[in-house]
Amino acid sequence: MKKKYKNSIINNTSRFRLSVFRSNKKIYAQIIDDSCGKTLVSCLSKTSIISKKDNKVKQSYEVGKLLGLKSKKLNIKKLFFDKKNYLYHGRIKALADGLRNAGLEF
Repeated sequence: MKKKYKNSIINNTSRFRLSVFRSNKKIYAQIIDDSCGKTLVSCLSKTSIISKKDNKVKQSYEVGKLLGLKSKKLNIKKLFFDKKNYLYHGRIKALADGLRNAGLEF
């Protein structure tokens, strides 16, 4: 079965794209420049900076915050939020809140 995907997000090169992948245990986020097809910044909940004792929602918030701080060093301020087929609640919402608190807009 072929996946339906919004081409308007991929074809728009005026902003960078924030791609999110969520597994049962971890969350991954990366900022991609679609004009040249390169990943600029990435962060995941497996890093040593993020506490493994926290619950998954708190870890997702910390991933968003850390990704926001890394992207500020590259002067990235506006993004497209590509959450794929994930619903906007729980860990995805916590990641977005962490990014917003770091100063990013989407």
